[in-house]
Amino acid sequence: MTAVLPVRPGAAGVLGRVVVVGGALMDVLAHSRQPLLPRTSNPGRVHTTPGGVGRNIAENLARLGTPVGLVAVVGPDAFGDRIVEEAASVGIDTREMISTSEPTGTYLAVLDHDGEMAVALSDLAATESLTPGRLAAAEPAIAGADLLVIDGNIPAPVVGRLLDVAAGHGIRVVIDPVSVAKAQRLASALRPDRPVFAITPNADELAVLAAAISHPHARPCTAGSPVQWLWVRRGPGGSTLYAADGAALELAAPPTHVVDVTGAGDAATAGFVHALLGGADPADAAAYGQVCAALTVASPHTVRPDLTDAFVRQHLEEAP
Repeated sequence: MTAVLPVRPGAAGVLGRVVVVGGALMDVLAHSRQPLLPRTSNPGRVHTTPGGVGRNIAENLARLGTPVGLVAVVGPDAFGDRIVEEAASVGIDTREMISTSEPTGTYLAVLDHDGEMAVALSDLAATESLTPGRLAAAEPAIAGADLLVIDGNIPAPVVGRLLDVAAGHGIRVVIDPVSVAKAQRLASALRPDRPVFAITPNADELAVLAAAISHPHARPCTAGSPVQWLWVRRGPGGSTLYAADGAALELAAPPTHVVDVTGAGDAATAGFVHALLGGADPADAAAYGQVCAALTVASPHTVRPDLTDAFVRQHLEEAP
């Protein structure tokens, strides 16, 4: 049975610490000033900003007030230096960042005049170089976290090792699958002895993951990871939160003016985690995260520099 979920703020105060393991890239964002014409030059504006799903989630968490550490790979170059410096400047713990000889990853997105993505390319060689062995130095920090966020960009063997560490220490895990291709890879790391608190796919990603997880909305697969919550997102169509008991809660997308959709999903995941650690139940946490996403798409920034817990709660209270 499906119910309409009222939007309510969760409990105030954040008590736990999060570790995010994922990608840290330099985003190159090109925004067309008029409807895009293919195979020709289009007038627009281009800017660079630190990005990557894991890094974005970590910055959103830091701005919301959650203590957060980031485990990500950067190269020996100006992009890598900038990513680490700017992460530290907003309060992210960067002590477990990992260096590699590969160039720092980059993400190039071309956005149409209405802020919708037209095409994107990513170079994740640095992130792909992460191995369980290279992760070992960060494991004590991960084991001491109250919640672990995994970005699906990291290799499946690393995801498997992270899930083993989390299971061994009773740590809740939230996974953002990122894309259909990454979800296919992620599925190989999911198995019955690796429980997951929540996964945040869209419908296409869920279709790929369904055979690898045990949840009533996917299928009761005894060979997959037991998942307590599936938060299936539909962009402007809102989202649905599916509980392990089969209940489904619909969340309408908050009204917003789209400027740039980049980073919306990362903001939603961060908001969900922040609210959970503040004492909210998963339904209210998802509502909180959805407001974070709406505020983010209304901004030209991948992560809103003015994002705060008070700002989000103000919009929750004003929601119809």
